[in-house]
Amino acid sequence: MTGSVQDVKTITEPARTIPVLAETDVLVVGGGPAGLSAALASAREGVDTMLVERYGCFGGNITQAMVGSIAWYRHEQTVDAGGIGVEFERRAQEMGASQPDPESLGQLLDADMFKVVADTLVQEAGIVPILHCSAVDVVMEGDTIKGIITESKSGRQAILAKRVIDATGDADVACRAGAPYHQDPKDDLLAVTVGFGCSGVDVDRFLAHVKENPAHLGDWASETDGKEDDLVGTLLTEPFIKARQAGEIPKDVPLLGVVGFWDGLTEAGEATNMDMAHVFGIDPTDVWDLTEAEIKGRQRALLAMNALKKYTPGFANARLRTFGSSVGTRESRKITGAYTITEHDAMNEARFEDSIGIFPEFLDAFPVAIIPTTGRYFHIPYRIILPQKVENLLVAGRCVSADKKAFAATRQMMCCTVTGQGAGVAAAVSVRNGVECGAVNINEVQKALEKQGVRIF
Repeated sequence: MTGSVQDVKTITEPARTIPVLAETDVLVVGGGPAGLSAALASAREGVDTMLVERYGCFGGNITQAMVGSIAWYRHEQTVDAGGIGVEFERRAQEMGASQPDPESLGQLLDADMFKVVADTLVQEAGIVPILHCSAVDVVMEGDTIKGIITESKSGRQAILAKRVIDATGDADVACRAGAPYHQDPKDDLLAVTVGFGCSGVDVDRFLAHVKENPAHLGDWASETDGKEDDLVGTLLTEPFIKARQAGEIPKDVPLLGVVGFWDGLTEAGEATNMDMAHVFGIDPTDVWDLTEAEIKGRQRALLAMNALKKYTPGFANARLRTFGSSVGTRESRKITGAYTITEHDAMNEARFEDSIGIFPEFLDAFPVAIIPTTGRYFHIPYRIILPQKVENLLVAGRCVSADKKAFAATRQMMCCTVTGQGAGVAAAVSVRNGVECGAVNINEVQKALEKQGVRIF
């Protein structure tokens, strides 16, 4: 790719007057699981709430990257946070937008239908939605955020707000506002993935093959508690190993670039959630890298499809049906919050007085697989969503303040709904009481969250 930092020239943009598109009490930037939860939680507390999303639908990785496995950690003894994340599953099930997850007791969300589920939830809550609108800068008054600058088909505009919640996933707003953050070198970041789906699958034959040749979590996880090793998983490796041996996967494509997981299968012969096209060494905040990831990811999806067709029973007549609308990102910036949740916290049932929710002891990354089959969970402290050096800004989702191993938990979509809902309620309470986010009454926030169905302690 061209366009390295050394090649970049600069221009001076003339000063201009920017029209104000809207004003609101709470502005949520980013409509993925965290942002959607934040907006719903805020609106349900009775304050004016606006949700801005750069794409044409809400849902984030669920709808854009076809990641429907929001709760694949759930087993009989799992203790869940409750709240809006579980509501996503329930409403999707009611609207015919989910199916049972093959690995767990959770629901697998349908990427396309969940767009309608999200629209319905937004409209029911009275949230003001804005789609096809990107946040490109911030409006600051000293160290206090007052809004954002947007770019859209309507041009360059501003949205002003009393409180702003950054749910962009990449901490875009926090970064531009001057909040401290950390980002690992791109070679140390988790891979990005182009999701895809296919049709023409002989589901019965494939499931019979899987039953005869079961995969287990211990097959791929380098670190477990032992209890996970024999849990059934959906990893497929054999077709890709055979394709590599036959020279059908080029040597410059790492085997991990195509090895992956299947999830959803339908009676119509569709495999709806194929997680098998991975690209490593990508900085999700760099447009050149994102472009490379999209193109390489689609190429690797086709390599995976060819291997499935040739070497996997049930896939002989399969054909590509759809690509995810955007590459799925796992890791980029993380803010430096008032507190950083640690590996010790996540693995030792940490308890915090400023808890805004709980999350099961579920870690999945690097590759670690800790599944909450024994009822263990930890508290999510409010301070990890509270950035340093910027007032009236909260951060929700995978970019909250966490160390490397704890991030394997906080990045999970259901955990993102917990930090999102906590941020939404905290922002609403701070507006209602006329205090800054850093001075909000945490007891009042906790009581409001409990009324919204969240388990706090």
